[in-house]
Amino acid sequence: MANTHIHHVFEYTDVDRAFWQEHLEGWLPRRIIDAHVHIADPALQHTPPTPEQRRQFWVGEAAEPITGDGLQRASEICYPGREMSFVAFGSVDLSWDIDGTNEYTASQCRQRGWSGLAVLRPEWTQAQLLGQLAQRGIIGVKPYYSMIRGDDGTHEGSIQASIFEFLPHHLLEVLNDRRAWVTLHVPKAERLGHPDNIREVREIRRRYPLIHLVLAHLGRCYTLEHAQEGLLPLADDEGLYFDNSAVMNPDVHRLALEVIGPRRLLYGTDNPIFYMRGRRQYAGRSYINRTSYPFHFNRDREAPEIEASYTLYLYEDLLAVKQACEKLGLARQDVEDVFYNNAKRLIDASNPRPSR
Repeated sequence: MANTHIHHVFEYTDVDRAFWQEHLEGWLPRRIIDAHVHIADPALQHTPPTPEQRRQFWVGEAAEPITGDGLQRASEICYPGREMSFVAFGSVDLSWDIDGTNEYTASQCRQRGWSGLAVLRPEWTQAQLLGQLAQRGIIGVKPYYSMIRGDDGTHEGSIQASIFEFLPHHLLEVLNDRRAWVTLHVPKAERLGHPDNIREVREIRRRYPLIHLVLAHLGRCYTLEHAQEGLLPLADDEGLYFDNSAVMNPDVHRLALEVIGPRRLLYGTDNPIFYMRGRRQYAGRSYINRTSYPFHFNRDREAPEIEASYTLYLYEDLLAVKQACEKLGLARQDVEDVFYNNAKRLIDASNPRPSR
């Protein structure tokens, strides 16, 4: 069959169709909620990045904003025969019109029956946050350290910030009062395992227990070493949730399923980034992204015959989750919890609009 365009420079090919049929069609649940996707109207980016800025980090090259229409279409291509829904939010970058992207998220979620998170500006007043939460379709917020600027004037310069610098207490009070969903991307180069992150996550859980707190990307634990440092100290908090977006390592998925358990994990992709083709390889506490597209970051290429066998990162990730589930002998109910039931339960519990 002919290749089908998915998004950006990525295509759906016969390799992907065969991979789906061999590994995923008979295993993946029929209903899926992807609890971590980004959507945006490109017209709302007031200062698009330069080529030099895009090359500073691999995500900047591989990611391209996707609209609600684009996400809907891509999901129909990549998840054939599945009933898909999403927890969606805008681009977490100060080059965007944040209020505009939040309005766009809310409108798309209302239109499609999805759930939306408003990208949070830490300088908001409580009244401004309440205004965001009042939008139908919005069930919570997405704070991110790039919403503050670091000392070097770049967004990534804020990575060493305290969580409370970009998710301040006066806004946490409102989120707790409204029982809102919060998807938190933790800071620090050391990821979730940094002592400050562990301490501050515990403080949020202690002081604001009504918030539905979801740690994104398993706390940015993409390697087993980082996962052991970050997940084990928080494993006993049964009110803390994690999405597994952008984690492709089967050993990390296995550890998360073992110590966090299938009732507190949410499936996610971080799309549109996982439409990229290739695979991820690990070396201790670091990883290498392999891909067949000639991005600037992709200089250490594999042999053409290996690249020809690449499927979507999305599918490699699903296979890694499947391998972890099978290795642990998880029941079908456990798999359906991760892919649908857990997110649905949190969505139903997160309705921050005041009752009439």
